[in-house]
Amino acid sequence: MKALLTILGSGTSMGVPTLGCNCRVCTSTDPRDTRTRPSAMVEYADRRILIDTGPDFRAQALREGIDRVDAILYTHAHADHILGLDDLRPLSFLGEQRMPLYADDATATVLERIFDYTFSAESVYPNRARVDLHRIPDATSTVEIHGAAFQRIPLKHGRLDVAGYRFGNAAYLTDVSEIPAESAPLLQGLDVLILDALRHTPHPSHSHLENSIALVNQLQPRRAWFTHMGHELHHADTDAALPPHIRLAYDGLRIPFEI
Repeated sequence: MKALLTILGSGTSMGVPTLGCNCRVCTSTDPRDTRTRPSAMVEYADRRILIDTGPDFRAQALREGIDRVDAILYTHAHADHILGLDDLRPLSFLGEQRMPLYADDATATVLERIFDYTFSAESVYPNRARVDLHRIPDATSTVEIHGAAFQRIPLKHGRLDVAGYRFGNAAYLTDVSEIPAESAPLLQGLDVLILDALRHTPHPSHSHLENSIALVNQLQPRRAWFTHMGHELHHADTDAALPPHIRLAYDGLRIPFEI
């Protein structure tokens, strides 16, 4: 089945331009150097599935003309991946069914605490989002959403256990410092790989450029794009130095694939 992967945001947790910074990337006029917080959208068979809803989701949805969302998958509970959940409210009012959210137990627990007014049975907030939170039961469980399979891929984000997702011949691995050995077999035969590459130098909880290239060489997808990038990576200069099958992602990038 034909599908389309859109990079809603390709930036790091602080976004680019970064507040208070006048570096070459933060003052760049290249629109590819403007990076909102990390998120992606998968479209197939007139369905729209989001991966994460960060604090820039409202602006991303307006930019991409998102007027309907069929489900959301969450990778982990850091602020730059969840704080746009409240912006789902007007979209959740449109359909007859409640909007499903999928997350592992640790992430779901944080969502329920931060958005207590949405999930609490005692909440009297009349305009809370019409959503249902579904816990992904196991580390490598597959969630079936409107005829497509989304498999959770265990990843390490520093000391934190987080999720990536594989769907068809594509995978989205943001916020990753290490791909556990047991996850590598789940990432074979990829056409498209979206992978964390924060900056040039090593970081305790994110993959850096050299390491990300090594991971691409290990997994051998046909094509790869790097995401979750800070202002240390100038788009044009970095892109020009990469192998031809590896590119930097950018906000609004659309990638056709098979799901």
